[in-house]
Amino acid sequence: MNKFHSAFLLLLTAIFPLGVFAQQAVTPYPDPINWDMVGLVALAVALLIVAIYLVLKSTDIAAYIKATKNAHPEKKDYKRIVSSLNKEQINRLISARHLKSKGLAAVSFLIGSLLVPALSWAQEPSAGKVDFTEGGIVITLILLTIPIVVGMILVVIRMNKLSRHIKERRRQEEIAANLNQLKSIPDDQLENQLSIQQSILDYQPQGVLSGNLPANDERGVLKNIDENAGIRFIEEKKRAIPRPKVDPELSKLVIWYFITATAWLIFGTSVGEYLGIKFVSPDVDHVSWLSFGRLRPVHTNSVFWGWASLGMIGLAYYVVPRVGNGKLYSIKWGWWALILINSSVVIGSILLMAGINNSGGEFREYIWPVQLLFGLGVIISMINYIMTIARRKTKEIYVSNWYIVAATMFGTTIMLVAYLPWWQNGLGETISQGYYMHQGVGMWFMMFVLGLIYYFLPQQLNRPIYSYSLGILAFWTQILFYTLIGSHHFVFSSIPWWLQTVAIVGSVGMVIPVVAGTTNFLMTFKGSWHKLAGSYTLPFMLIGTIFYFTGSLQGTAEAFRTTNLYWHFTDFTVAHSHLTMYGIITFFLWGFMYALIPRLTRREPPQSLVGIHFWLAFIGLMFYGVSLMIGGTLKGLSWINGNPFIDSVTLMAPYWLWRAIGGTLMWLSHLVFAYNIYKMIRPVKEEVDVNEEVIQGLERGAAPALG
Repeated sequence: MNKFHSAFLLLLTAIFPLGVFAQQAVTPYPDPINWDMVGLVALAVALLIVAIYLVLKSTDIAAYIKATKNAHPEKKDYKRIVSSLNKEQINRLISARHLKSKGLAAVSFLIGSLLVPALSWAQEPSAGKVDFTEGGIVITLILLTIPIVVGMILVVIRMNKLSRHIKERRRQEEIAANLNQLKSIPDDQLENQLSIQQSILDYQPQGVLSGNLPANDERGVLKNIDENAGIRFIEEKKRAIPRPKVDPELSKLVIWYFITATAWLIFGTSVGEYLGIKFVSPDVDHVSWLSFGRLRPVHTNSVFWGWASLGMIGLAYYVVPRVGNGKLYSIKWGWWALILINSSVVIGSILLMAGINNSGGEFREYIWPVQLLFGLGVIISMINYIMTIARRKTKEIYVSNWYIVAATMFGTTIMLVAYLPWWQNGLGETISQGYYMHQGVGMWFMMFVLGLIYYFLPQQLNRPIYSYSLGILAFWTQILFYTLIGSHHFVFSSIPWWLQTVAIVGSVGMVIPVVAGTTNFLMTFKGSWHKLAGSYTLPFMLIGTIFYFTGSLQGTAEAFRTTNLYWHFTDFTVAHSHLTMYGIITFFLWGFMYALIPRLTRREPPQSLVGIHFWLAFIGLMFYGVSLMIGGTLKGLSWINGNPFIDSVTLMAPYWLWRAIGGTLMWLSHLVFAYNIYKMIRPVKEEVDVNEEVIQGLERGAAPALG
């Protein structure tokens, strides 16, 4: 239990860096905070990350020692050693025993302790205000920071070295002890046991599936029956079933889409984390490239076009040929799409930070040459999907491919509408902006992800989708109603009243596809709810389904003129966008990636870390969304009551603090997710075969040195 207590305490300290801003948050004009304070906060976050790493690494070492405790060399007898040998090793052992002599010295080792220096603050705070710009304080902080940073690096290196040393020494211990055990057994006893093991390996069951055999089954049908399973604090989750027929080149392509998508998730949300801090400390810096107006589109565009888009397209490169029982039309085209989209986000982010943008239009801040690169990547992928579907080996086109191809078609369409200049004047630009902004969410992201869940949810539950007809109903009604609702962002504007009304009616009509889709997904869960406890992918999909229902209906509620009067232009819409883009799109993508990557690489993520990732993201989103919904509603009421605008700014201060806290938890969850991705895709070193080392030792007539 100690490791969970430690992890819980570290989780609570995740919000500590924001505490330094709490005092400024209660005043409308906070004092400026210079880079020295920012450095302290960065150091605190770094210490937190290192502490979490050390806890996880020490837990891993402890788990390894505990796992190998029952297999301690001193507790193994020769029968147990022989039972783990294969046929070739048995023959080599028999040969080695007749040729080599006995004798091997006993071995032991001693593990040193690791001393980690702790940072403490012994002085009492002074009554006056500390000026962190004073030269002596700056020099002192720098001198304190240098040994702390160096110490952190040395501790991490030392812990990694200690972990490798412990594992290697325990393997060498087992090898040496097994050698001693085998050499000390008389030849007749060992040969008798080897013959029994040989007969076990040669035995092939022929319809004998039951009987009254004793526990020490000599035929080798029963194994490890004398071992007791340990009590687990965390239930062991179901592992992915490898797909042996996946093209290695396709697997490589899909994995690289996930790697780049994860990189953009970390980058984009790190920018978002910094923006959240700016809400409670707006004067944290005075660098033009880091101003809020430039960083905000960097955050939104990098997570939209970098994280979510690359994640969806990469998943579709696996799903589209899979549901058609065929091969991807062109892997080379997939690589070109990957290069074009990443180039678009890299160039676009640099230009936005430099102040070069499309001058207006939310989510289309990239200038047209940059967005053209992204559009070419989408078009190449669309053609690739269509050609793959055309060469399918199944008669029907599964509903997943309906959604995915439709999403790429609408994605291409909305970019043409947003960037072609012929209607970009006056109200025409406003109307096309509303169409682009809302279709980007509903007909690109939502349509694409819904196509993916129609594959992954039945696959993870091992049962068909509840109703194919409901899926088709949701598909066509979403196309019918969602393409009408962009103008509900401009209620009470100069846009014609009838067009605003059409958008509101379309928003109400969206109840049909949302209810149809949610019913389809939840009814697919029916009878399989128990699988949630044994899966680390299904909870992400369930949360995505819940937010699909609640977040989408929340959008319908916001479209009415009465509610729009209270909520529009407030932080309520920021909460809504995160509850949908994050709660639906991102949670679904996480579940899909956790389901697919182990099938491609045959390596599972650390299951405890998947749980930490899930709860950090979910709790952080709740802190973020609920606080901004409450604060946004109060802000709207303040405006309606005619209060001065600055009063609404002061009113939002505590809610912005909770926004920053929730955002910090979400950002930390992304770091955990990135580590899980690394664990699933990293190359694994080949484990030492203890039996092979023992046989080689017998053939050489000596045990390996323990160093």
